[in-house]
Amino acid sequence: MYGPFSDICAICRIRREWRTYESESCPLSRTLRQTIEGTKASWARSKTITTPAHVPARPAEPGKYRVAFLIYRGNPRCGGQGVYTRHLTRELVNLGHSVEVFAGPPWPELDEGVGFTAVRALDLYRDPDPFRIPAPSEFTSWADVVEFAVMLSGGFGEPLAYSLRIEKILAHRRSDFDIIHDNQCMGPGILKLHKEGWPLLETLHHPITVDRSIALDHADTFWKRWGTRRWFGFLRMQVRTVKQLPAVLTVSHNSKIDINAQMQVPLERLTVVPVGVDPTVFRPYDDVVKKKGRLMVTTSSDVPMKGLVPLLEAIAKLRVEREIDLIVIGKPQPKGRVAKALDRLGLTDIVTTITGVSDQELARLYGEAELAIVPSLYEGFSLPAIEAMSCGVAVVATTGGALPEVVGVSGETGLLVEPNNPDALVTAISTLLDDPELRARLGAAGRERVIERFTWQVTARGTAACYDAILRGLPLPESMTFD
Repeated sequence: MYGPFSDICAICRIRREWRTYESESCPLSRTLRQTIEGTKASWARSKTITTPAHVPARPAEPGKYRVAFLIYRGNPRCGGQGVYTRHLTRELVNLGHSVEVFAGPPWPELDEGVGFTAVRALDLYRDPDPFRIPAPSEFTSWADVVEFAVMLSGGFGEPLAYSLRIEKILAHRRSDFDIIHDNQCMGPGILKLHKEGWPLLETLHHPITVDRSIALDHADTFWKRWGTRRWFGFLRMQVRTVKQLPAVLTVSHNSKIDINAQMQVPLERLTVVPVGVDPTVFRPYDDVVKKKGRLMVTTSSDVPMKGLVPLLEAIAKLRVEREIDLIVIGKPQPKGRVAKALDRLGLTDIVTTITGVSDQELARLYGEAELAIVPSLYEGFSLPAIEAMSCGVAVVATTGGALPEVVGVSGETGLLVEPNNPDALVTAISTLLDDPELRARLGAAGRERVIERFTWQVTARGTAACYDAILRGLPLPESMTFD
């Protein structure tokens, strides 16, 4: 499983593919024959794809709840939402709750005991034919028409279409569940379920208004700004919906403050339950040997918010005075900002990109690194930070968003620097590379912090406490406690 996604949805990756498609692969730049052949191949491929069978959920233990867990795009390889879904549902089942996941494609990877119902969709962004034209026979509902129309207009229609589909599915299953837990869809169908009387908890990892703002700041032409605004058009729908939902869970106090300020969700409707990591997988491995000068960064998408270009500028300065190399877990966009920076700075010989690794392989790669870096301009949480810390690796992170809340006090459990500041990164990285005792101390303290606060068991306990409050008619807890 490719699990280290800090960007807790796949929206930025899809938007990146859309820009590539517009510039290189759209019908206007292809011959008519190529367009027809590609469309025919896509139609033929659709006929070979089958919808996964229903998997019944393990029954709830006495006094526990029956949960309908909703996710419009479920696969762990497509963003942090899929990681969250897999691990949280497993631990909720281990607590005795019954959980059935209703997911759109790409389909989720789930553990034994977790139920599954596939929510059919057009899957317009699938590999190897993203932004495809579906066959007429694939259109079976109004939601399909909406999803395709929004894509043609340059927008992202999956959350809207999923919400319309799931409302119809759950209309016939009210007696099967005690509560709905929606993972960041926030479409009109979700609001309708709430108004029909369903108890509902919404997870909102961070306000995507921040993603839009940073993307607009880095859009250097009128058309890029227009395209960015169009792509993020779904935010109007999500803001309109989430303001009317009764209970919203987010993953950090920083996100709670930003959601309140930018999406006008009252603080009394917000609670904080952090996400987690499996410390039995993300741990130090005795047979893994550190590689001198090895640095590591994990980035789920090639967008300015992830801060990879400032890090590369820091690496270019560092290599002048020392032998280093950088492992990037992720795939930069061909001809994108990161690829251009690699060429401009002459770093292709010391920067290696890796994708498709399992959690254990990722943990072993962390073990080879002398330190890990989280250079993001903003994070609502940060899975890469806690994965590295859980592996006992010293972390250099920025103060962007919730990172100080996750990493802890600078100098005690990691080092924190100003975002978008290559010189600050150079200073912090040099400090750690030159001080093995400090690296070891920060690595050990970081792992201890993760085990205490950021495991999936902790996440499940906090989430179950929210279910309990909602179903008993009590106020949401302000945040998770760590007793």
